[in-house]
Amino acid sequence: MKISISGIRGIFGKDLMLNDVLKFSNSFSVLIKSKKCVVGTDTRLSRNIIAETVKAGLMQCGVDIYNLGVVPTPVVFRESQKYGAGIVVTASHNPTEWNGLKMLIDGKGINQEQLDLITNEQVTNKSKIGLENNINSAYVDEAAQIIGKVSDNPKVIVDVGGGSAKNIASSLLQKIGCDVITINNDLEKSSRGPDPTSDPLDELVSKSKDVDIGFAFDLDADRLVVVKNGKKLSSDSTLGLGVAKALELGCKNFVLSQDTSISIEKYIKKKGGTVFRSKVGEVNVIEKIVETQSCAGGEGSSGGFIFPDFNFCRDGILTSGLIVSLMRKDEFSDVLNLMEKYHQIREKIEVGLEYQEKVLKNLFDVLKEKYRNLQTLDGIKVIVDEDSWFLIRKSNTENIIRISTESNSLEDARNIHLQTKELVKQSYEQIK
Repeated sequence: MKISISGIRGIFGKDLMLNDVLKFSNSFSVLIKSKKCVVGTDTRLSRNIIAETVKAGLMQCGVDIYNLGVVPTPVVFRESQKYGAGIVVTASHNPTEWNGLKMLIDGKGINQEQLDLITNEQVTNKSKIGLENNINSAYVDEAAQIIGKVSDNPKVIVDVGGGSAKNIASSLLQKIGCDVITINNDLEKSSRGPDPTSDPLDELVSKSKDVDIGFAFDLDADRLVVVKNGKKLSSDSTLGLGVAKALELGCKNFVLSQDTSISIEKYIKKKGGTVFRSKVGEVNVIEKIVETQSCAGGEGSSGGFIFPDFNFCRDGILTSGLIVSLMRKDEFSDVLNLMEKYHQIREKIEVGLEYQEKVLKNLFDVLKEKYRNLQTLDGIKVIVDEDSWFLIRKSNTENIIRISTESNSLEDARNIHLQTKELVKQSYEQIK
């Protein structure tokens, strides 16, 4: 089981059991001041039995349930702003045998302090039984108001990957004036995997040649990948296009995670904006957005754009509409032309959890002798020059260290990445 502020996830029936779900739901109830909680799920086969257990765990602690059924994660975030709390039964982009819980308070993902409380069993008040209600979300209408109508009836193909975006994404895009085709509506018949950032999206890429733009979502629709003219764009491009739209709307301050492309930062500054950097992770980006009173932000690595005026989460559905509304403007090609000059490489290296901190300390001592500009906000980020950097980060839940590299030269990116990878491996061998 993986436990982090991104969610509690595991292979259902193997390392995520109904007992765990009940225990975590009971403990989560202590945080719900409103005594109201919205519940939604993605499309995984285990969703119903887990959702029923979540609802039982909350109701026995006096929490009223507002059931949304199968909906994208951004819909649950939006509704949890109104009701005070939310739980999404999802493992996001993980394989379909996985499932999990994403917990929300007042429209935001829980922080580390709240997670620690949930994972340490709490004494709960069970004097009153909560009630269950079924509700419909106004998400589509509310998102359409933010985006506005688009002209020329653009043709859009949406690959939902068998996930929860299947009705909401097409409804929103149609409402703002698009002609929409959807593919991979059925999870069991989907031609691709649950994570669009790592899948080649062959069917969407092929069919996108006959339309204006294509979008692919993960199973809970917080991640978004853009396909244009038969080419799958990088996950950073999703964020870049969202940022370009936010600049058009008048945004000036932005938060980007440490692993986001330097090209997006350069574009923002070129347009007169300011960039703050945060640790990697949706909750970390949002905390920095609130702290700096920024207008938007996100993580390039996960194809996640965050627009807090609407939702305190990566919102793939809203972002797809915002991108369509930008598509026929110069800013659309401007930001992509800049981003295409940069090359990102991301890789995981196997390193035991108990060794990761020591490996990073060893690497810092080695790297500070070679480079002048080292940042330790999140792992070790080395600024090689104004167009090149690499980031080494440990995982708090897995036996891996993540390496991210970027340069405006593909050859340089490959060389820097290879050297960094070897340094990590050498450091691990020395410490083991």
